[in-house]
Amino acid sequence: MVDSVFCFYFRRCFMIFLFFPELFEKKNYDLRIAGGAVRDLLSGMKPEDVDFATTATPAEMKEMFTSAGVRLINNKGEKHGTITARLHEQNFEITTLRIDVVTDGRHAEVEFTTDWEKDAERRDLTVNSMFLGLDGMLYDFFNGYEDLKNRKIRFVGQASERIQEDYLRILRYFRFYGRIVEKPGDHEPSTLQAIKENAKGLAGISGERIWVELKKILLGNHVNHLVRLMYELDVAQYIGLPLNGSLEEFDSVTKNVQNLCPKPMTVLTSLLKVKDDVINLDLRLKISKEEKNLGLFIVKHRQDLTKAMGPEPLKPYQDFIMDSREANTNSRICELLKYQGEEHLLREMQQWTVPSFPVSGHDLRKMGISSGKEIGTALQQLRDEWKKSGYHMDKEELLSCLKKLTFVPKELR
Repeated sequence: MVDSVFCFYFRRCFMIFLFFPELFEKKNYDLRIAGGAVRDLLSGMKPEDVDFATTATPAEMKEMFTSAGVRLINNKGEKHGTITARLHEQNFEITTLRIDVVTDGRHAEVEFTTDWEKDAERRDLTVNSMFLGLDGMLYDFFNGYEDLKNRKIRFVGQASERIQEDYLRILRYFRFYGRIVEKPGDHEPSTLQAIKENAKGLAGISGERIWVELKKILLGNHVNHLVRLMYELDVAQYIGLPLNGSLEEFDSVTKNVQNLCPKPMTVLTSLLKVKDDVINLDLRLKISKEEKNLGLFIVKHRQDLTKAMGPEPLKPYQDFIMDSREANTNSRICELLKYQGEEHLLREMQQWTVPSFPVSGHDLRKMGISSGKEIGTALQQLRDEWKKSGYHMDKEELLSCLKKLTFVPKELR
């Protein structure tokens, strides 16, 4: 039985959903919280999602929910045993206990069961294989709670068997290692050997699925250790990382970005040396357009766009933003500052409001400059004066500079 503090938290959070257990109990079906939500609750964390497992089949659940007037959301997961019910403006996934009959390293054909241990046996890691009854009773067939308390990550059963059922579990191992284990280097040798022997299987996993896991690894603990392991165990080449990744730069940048909440792409770009590395990464992982452009931006500007010496160190970044015509430049500059470890300048940049250039073509026409070409030239030169002033000069001060411009008619000087 889980301790009373947990039970209080559990009941406080889920009291309004007691409709669920009553519904299942009436039909003599078991219902328990499953997987990651149990792990998070036992760790003292509020789970992002709460998934349930049950002995009821999808057909039995559909009949039960329909009779009770509970709305059902799409049926995409039904063939794998998952029914999504909507209650109190929230979606809940309830999955029938399953056994994997056939697996190909990506997908599985399943058979329904009422054996809780058999379902736990097919899960990836011991800390993800636990169930929690709605009365607070913990069901732990593979010592997951003990591993969680000892900050240890282990596969359920034989690592090679679990990996071959779904090769993405290699990255899930790394992700949860970074989330739970206290110190780097605490691996079972047999687990690392199983990863190395099966790394090639990741070549058949979609880039989208890999990127979901990799992003979480990049923002987790022990990322330097884990990425080096990916290279040592031949994982890197199958998930889109460059063969000759800049590991020294990666080490430096991961130190720079500590406590600065970088985007995953900011961290990952430190492994990439040239533009083609970003393009190849995109081809493999199908990253978003925004992520791709951020990677290209950092690769291009990480060396030449740096702080200025003297009293205005932020000015090169500000000038770059003012000269840019792209909407996301401010955000990219902030990520570049994180990459460079410029925490003080980052805070200044985040507080800086991009000023508006106070002079328009209409102002120049009112002063008698009618040529479109001359107006364009004058505006650019006035912008240069404005930049030199640190964007402090107002309209009157800038217009007074017109007399310095050689192409301006004599009567206006």
